[in-house]
Amino acid sequence: MTHRPNLALTVLHPADSVAVLTVAGEIDVDSAPALRTKAMELIRQGRPHIVLDLASVEFCDSSGLNTMIGILRYAKDRHGSLSLAAPPPHVTRLLDVTGVGVLMPVAAHPSEAVERLVVPRGADEGHGTA
Repeated sequence: MTHRPNLALTVLHPADSVAVLTVAGEIDVDSAPALRTKAMELIRQGRPHIVLDLASVEFCDSSGLNTMIGILRYAKDRHGSLSLAAPPPHVTRLLDVTGVGVLMPVAAHPSEAVERLVVPRGADEGHGTA
């Protein structure tokens, strides 16, 4: 019997260099390679800033954490970044307990993560209208 990964990936392109990768299902040893492959493909296609929308993740193990770290390193090597959006409580706990959460910014919603990338904090300071 062959185990089929229980993972669905969808992509949005809200800005030129940004991709929001929505992850639904389980991120485990069977499905993590698909997530890694898709994220790295997006980075190679000129979207070095990846936002993982984790709101629909039902399960994440150490394979998922390692995948996130691998995506982060790959993105940084290409002047990009990895942000996490809307992680459910069980994923947030895993990120906190392992310390992985400090490696990448976490936003409450994908649009918040995208906004941080498109308009970096402080970029509009001192440019008021007269």
